[in-house]
Amino acid sequence: MTKHAVYPNLFSPLDLGFTSIKNRVLMGSMHTGLEEADNGFPRLAEYFAERARGGVGMMITGGISPNMEGGYGAKLSTPEEAEDHRLVTTAVHAVDPDIKICMQILHAGPLAGTPACVAPSAIPSRIARMVPNELDDAGVQKQIDDHVQCTKMAQLAGYDGVEIIGSAGYLLSTFLVEKTNQRDDQWGGSYENRMRFPLEIMRRCRAEVGENFILIFRIAAMDMLQGGMSWDEVVLLAKEMEQAGATIISTHFTWHEATVPTIATMVPRAAFAGVTGRLRKELKIPVITSNRINMPDVAEQVLVDGHADLVSMARPMLADAELVNKAFEGREDEINTCIACNQACLDHTFGGKSVSCLVNPRAAHETLLNYHPTGTPKKIAVIGAGPAGMSYATVAAERGHSVTLFDAASEIGGQFNLAKQVPGKEEFYETLRYYKRMLEIYNVELCLNTMVSAEHLKQRDFDHVVVATGITPRTPDIEGINHPSVVSYIDVIRGNCEVGNRVAVMGAGGIGFDVSELIMHSGVSGALDRDVFAKEWGIDFENHPRGGVTGVVPQVAKADRQVYLLQRKSSPVGRGLGKTTGWTHRISLAQRGVKMLNGLEYHKIDDQGLHISTDGMPSVLEVDTVIVCAGQLPKRGLFDQITAMGMDASLIGGAFEASELDAKSAINQASYLAAAI
Repeated sequence: MTKHAVYPNLFSPLDLGFTSIKNRVLMGSMHTGLEEADNGFPRLAEYFAERARGGVGMMITGGISPNMEGGYGAKLSTPEEAEDHRLVTTAVHAVDPDIKICMQILHAGPLAGTPACVAPSAIPSRIARMVPNELDDAGVQKQIDDHVQCTKMAQLAGYDGVEIIGSAGYLLSTFLVEKTNQRDDQWGGSYENRMRFPLEIMRRCRAEVGENFILIFRIAAMDMLQGGMSWDEVVLLAKEMEQAGATIISTHFTWHEATVPTIATMVPRAAFAGVTGRLRKELKIPVITSNRINMPDVAEQVLVDGHADLVSMARPMLADAELVNKAFEGREDEINTCIACNQACLDHTFGGKSVSCLVNPRAAHETLLNYHPTGTPKKIAVIGAGPAGMSYATVAAERGHSVTLFDAASEIGGQFNLAKQVPGKEEFYETLRYYKRMLEIYNVELCLNTMVSAEHLKQRDFDHVVVATGITPRTPDIEGINHPSVVSYIDVIRGNCEVGNRVAVMGAGGIGFDVSELIMHSGVSGALDRDVFAKEWGIDFENHPRGGVTGVVPQVAKADRQVYLLQRKSSPVGRGLGKTTGWTHRISLAQRGVKMLNGLEYHKIDDQGLHISTDGMPSVLEVDTVIVCAGQLPKRGLFDQITAMGMDASLIGGAFEASELDAKSAINQASYLAAAI
């Protein structure tokens, strides 16, 4: 077989003995919410089929519980339930019989969120709502039996294998760690006993399904827990799993309750692949690595370095179902890169919402949102090249409309050009690269440095005008708001003003956090340097103490400033941030010494500083700079003028709703409207 010129490792098959995987790209497990939705399986089938058409070698479904106490609405234990799953496997194999699809068996254990939740010991997770029921010996045997039955039903449903998850704080992993397993019977005590439960599941599953069925065990290769699993324990478990019948070991990093980011955009690309590489040297069976591998060149380098046999790219397959084909065909500049924001995927999953993707609203909505060619091409003007405007322009042009995109700025991107300047958010450069290329491919006429008027648009005789003019920062009505010490967050991010050594940031939304991160940052961004990232979060990759973090003290480089992040609301600062990443931003700022204050009233700004009161008690923050991040107002003036002149127009993005800058909503709204015109 001729090797691929650019990605020879990525596009080489992997021989498993009884079968092979056509390339080294794995679409990792992601729960979509379709698994338990009414009539969700037909949608799920098309979701996976689209990624099969995109060229992936193997895929793993979202987590499916083996029983009711395992949590997660989707369960597989009966032939009737297997029939639903057959819709998925049939759809994938119809695209290409060589593509492997495996089902993840996920028993959430103490994280199940149900009164029936179970665990080896009655010890609640730090992030769970309930104390789990401690399993007796008969209960342990039932859980093993249920895993075996689930595996048998997956085989009946046409899956090529299953992945049994033994990480993340779910049931199997709670047997492994001493702090969550305080039993004194055959299932607890020594590590050999604590391993017995997951090993017995693997042995029994292998005996049930025979040799020609893929069994993957997902192991917490570095669980990020103080007092977590040691490296020797990780290696021993992996070797024992190999002996018990595992086909592949998949490495996972962290428990959900750990306080180290592993999936956020602030994490360097392929940061944890080296840990997988160490484990790979100990095993004879293939290993999978994961986490923040979002482009083909990154995946190829992981393979070149010998860190893995398969590379899991989960969220990147939400962002672009065609990622693998584009890499194979040399169209990397057309890849819609995952920026690891988590806003529409994991935040939705853990919030009980249907999953999508900020940069690709079609993800998991393939039967609902499609960009079919138009039968009536229109001449469309889009005003504003921010997230909403770029999205509308590219989708409408892809469908065959003639689109002109105007912006007064010298570059496309709008608020994305601010976001990309924030340390840890460098991935926004990729989104701008993608949109620039899409505008070229679909022949959108791009007019930058152009301030358009309603009269000009009328003269051009456009059939439809889309106003995506964005927002203007809101200026709070406070005495002294025009004081020389007061600056806008836009000027701070763009570097257009000086920032002093004592700073008050008014407004603790996403922008306030970003600005605080920017002005307190010093040195190289941790997102761009694995060693810096490891120091900031207290990870020891080289020595691998228990959990990778035990006894390691974070070392954060920070600017010589005192920063106050202020909020009028009495709720905890940062509560409105993303469910899966907000805590990382709060910890990051706390480590940099930012003081977060809530429940404030602002009174005035003068030479003394910012006058505030808390619970009726007045005080003065003696600051030399006040950065205003106090919300936004929509810029609708042009829209009002256009509609007054009788032109057909739409209002989208921040110009439509500016309560909080929300690229997810802006791109989603723009895509649906452009798909319908």
